[in-house]
Amino acid sequence: MFTLVTPNSFLRRARKFFRKHPDLKSDFSQIADDLIKDPFQPHLDLHPLRGKLEGLQAVTLTHSYRIILTLKVTEKEIILLDIGNHVEVYKQRPFR
Repeated sequence: MFTLVTPNSFLRRARKFFRKHPDLKSDFSQIADDLIKDPFQPHLDLHPLRGKLEGLQAVTLTHSYRIILTLKVTEKEIILLDIGNHVEVYKQRPFR
């Protein structure tokens, strides 16, 4: 089992995202549950990022939406960093 960490910056982005997409709340909840159980499940499509986001990973929420996260395997910790559409989450902005 992994621990899911949601920094305030992620919570702000998630609130804004779910105001626009309330229909995706249940999908997100299922993804979060699956991440806690085993983030390496094939349907999550966990994949490493490149460029300025190197060292981070992303999972697929839907075909159009992604969740960016940091996965600390040694500490069994998953830190959620961003949620949004493909263009928004990959525009390579630094996370705070």
